[in-house]
Amino acid sequence: MFFDALLIGWLALGVIVFFALLFVPAPYGRHIRAGWGRQIPSRIGWVVMEAPAVIVFAAFYFFGSHSAPAVGTVFFAIWLLHYVHRAFIFPFRKRGGSKPMPVLMVLFGFTFNIINGYLQGYYLFTLADPYFLTWLLDPRFLVGILIFSSGFVINIHSDNILFLLRGEAQNGYKIPMKGLFKWVSAPNYLGEILEWSGWAVATWSPAGAAFAFWTAANLVPRAISNHRWYRQTFPLYPRERKILVPFVF
Repeated sequence: MFFDALLIGWLALGVIVFFALLFVPAPYGRHIRAGWGRQIPSRIGWVVMEAPAVIVFAAFYFFGSHSAPAVGTVFFAIWLLHYVHRAFIFPFRKRGGSKPMPVLMVLFGFTFNIINGYLQGYYLFTLADPYFLTWLLDPRFLVGILIFSSGFVINIHSDNILFLLRGEAQNGYKIPMKGLFKWVSAPNYLGEILEWSGWAVATWSPAGAAFAFWTAANLVPRAISNHRWYRQTFPLYPRERKILVPFVF
């Protein structure tokens, strides 16, 4: 079956991406560097990368074989909560100008969101059996929503701290000292990993599990790179601060 083959290949590619990013940080943001081809403003790049996640998932919601039940609408709302913000709000809240982003990175992100949107949308609204209304009281759904909501709040709050910090330092980076940044270098990434781990539990689906895995495969190496960058850039960077999980890692 095409879906099963794609899912297996997608997971295998995620393993490769994880190890590649441990050695070669993705060239955007603080890790932007020459040698990656033509660049465009990052605000445009973010919209182009993230918009397909909204469009593809919405297409399956509206035209899938069983998209009407209430539980599907709840999943759709959760998805939009993250991706409308990520595609159409987040890029325009960034301060300090729109840094360049390689077109190649935009193409990578664009492709990822098309494939991931297909896997999530096709599974939930066509392939899987419809979720009955009682699913909204199932412990898996309730725990998943709690994890997702916690991650969303952490993600947005951490982004807000970085936005305000950037506004205070138009000419460069500063050490964030508020919120979960007191304990880890990348709480925004921790929040996003929690979001999609919660999604995997709430949907109880192989597609959701694959998304959670890909999120970690992408963001754990990014968190490590950011932590290393902070330590190399700021001699007084707090030595006790962990990378991603307070007091642990």
